[in-house]
Amino acid sequence: MDTPLFDTALARRRLARAHANGSAGGYADFLLARAAEDLDDRLGTVLRSFSSALDLGTPTPAAARILARRIDGGRILRLAPLPEAAEPGIAGAVADPEALPVAAASLDLAVSLLALQGVNDLPGTLVQLRRALKPDGLFLGCLLGGATLTELRQSFAAAESEMEGGISPRVAPFAAVREVGGLLQRAGFALPVVDSETVTVRYADPFGLMRDLRAMGLTNALGERRRTPLRRDTLLRAAGIYATRFADPDGRVRATFELLWLSGWAPHESQQKPLRPGSAQARLADALGTQEITPETMPDERSTR
Repeated sequence: MDTPLFDTALARRRLARAHANGSAGGYADFLLARAAEDLDDRLGTVLRSFSSALDLGTPTPAAARILARRIDGGRILRLAPLPEAAEPGIAGAVADPEALPVAAASLDLAVSLLALQGVNDLPGTLVQLRRALKPDGLFLGCLLGGATLTELRQSFAAAESEMEGGISPRVAPFAAVREVGGLLQRAGFALPVVDSETVTVRYADPFGLMRDLRAMGLTNALGERRRTPLRRDTLLRAAGIYATRFADPDGRVRATFELLWLSGWAPHESQQKPLRPGSAQARLADALGTQEITPETMPDERSTR
């Protein structure tokens, strides 16, 4: 049997530990707060109303609270990764994002923030989300993209190669923009759109980044991770490489987080459809006020020499 890409049970335990660690400030929500603010802005540009919505897997109720505010009196369902306190206007349950307990064509809107990068079957999860939406229903999600933690990945790879003669998987292989766009199409979404935002966070040293990753529950949960503890000399060497390669002039180090935003609609006959090839009624050259070049009008190269 193949090993799953992610140990999802371990990931949930680490997220629970991050929420419970009140002495160290609890869950580090700076990335999620940024994504939630962007979600609010994006929903504000949608020129239609919603009466039922789902928040799938977001690490805190931040997205569900936005839905409750925007869909006054509507039905809001939050499928959370962990048990949590009930909130007014939000029906909550703990669920696996890869096995949605939601009836087909029952939702107008589905959102998910910083959760879907950790599922083993992203294509299958997107298919389930599309089936859960009513015709002309909207999915809007944010997940970590391929450039995320590139500095940490490079530093650990160089340190392990130097100190131990090989490398082990320590940072998840996050999806790229083009890959995610293709997955939306394969899942059956209409009008799919993917865009990317890079967030650079600066720290006094690489250990500050590692503390934040623990406080977000984002430490290594890969199924094929090395089971032996990280050697101290390898860790210190990785931190040294990080500080050498990725420090700004003031000595602070950079950490990249790429936020991929996905949107797609459940198909409906009212949606725009691309024109058939050859169906245009006007020439592009006329619109631009230029001369159209055809094989007949191309200059003879011999006459220009």
